[in-house]
Amino acid sequence: MCSTKTPRILSVQSHVVSGYVGNKSATFPLQLLGFEVDAINSVQLSNHTGYKVFKGQILNDKDLDDLIDGLAQNGLDDYTHLLTGYIGSASFLKRVAVLVKTLKSKNLNLTYVCDPVMGDNGKMYVPEELKEIYKKEVVPLADVLTPNQYELELLTDQKVSNMTELQNAIKKLHQIGPQTVAVSSTDFILIKVDIPKIPATFTGSGDLFAALFLAHLYLQSDMKAIMEKTINSLYSVLLNTYEHYKVYADSEMQLAKNMELRLIQSKNSIENPEIRLFAESL
Repeated sequence: MCSTKTPRILSVQSHVVSGYVGNKSATFPLQLLGFEVDAINSVQLSNHTGYKVFKGQILNDKDLDDLIDGLAQNGLDDYTHLLTGYIGSASFLKRVAVLVKTLKSKNLNLTYVCDPVMGDNGKMYVPEELKEIYKKEVVPLADVLTPNQYELELLTDQKVSNMTELQNAIKKLHQIGPQTVAVSSTDFILIKVDIPKIPATFTGSGDLFAALFLAHLYLQSDMKAIMEKTINSLYSVLLNTYEHYKVYADSEMQLAKNMELRLIQSKNSIENPEIRLFAESL
């Protein structure tokens, strides 16, 4: 439940110059919902990797050290929340584990929300070595974890194909550290929300989910409201994006561009979502 003090989030994720993934997908919605957001970009790319060409830079652990040191020396490292998303190198991820401990030593009540971005649909898109770093060094420090089903299986070393297996996998993660686990992209859920399927694939939707879930964990008082606010905001953004794509898609070359999340145009849905999809406890 929120307090009168403005919450401050440090968000460590990817950044794109054009489009909406990573920090570009998370920062604006969090600011709309009343959070101060400081962003560190684990990578800076021209656009997301779904385009035919992408170029940019990758931060290393020394770059992260410099940024954190600058914040610390100016007394700017007092945060209520830490949010991490896509991280592409082992050295950087190991440094994030140190960062979590440092920030929690400054604020014992800091909430760490970890989106363990490793892959989807049975395929990893980060180096294999990151899996063990997440399992042994990062996940035990997380208060909230938002894996998709494939990432849940990677973290627990067990297949999830039914409700019992899902419950067992989540219990295993609880034993490791996180108090709250929100699993996306699965047919097996503990709080059920029937969501009409949109016939499209979106980039950045997982980043948006993690940001909205963080926000509503702080703003709402019960899990039903948290899920309804999160899912309805997310669904409205995705639906707005899909409707725009249907009107303006003029060629296969423009597919990635026309499927960029319509965040700015969905401002009202983020601030005050219409509750059309209802949560049901199972």
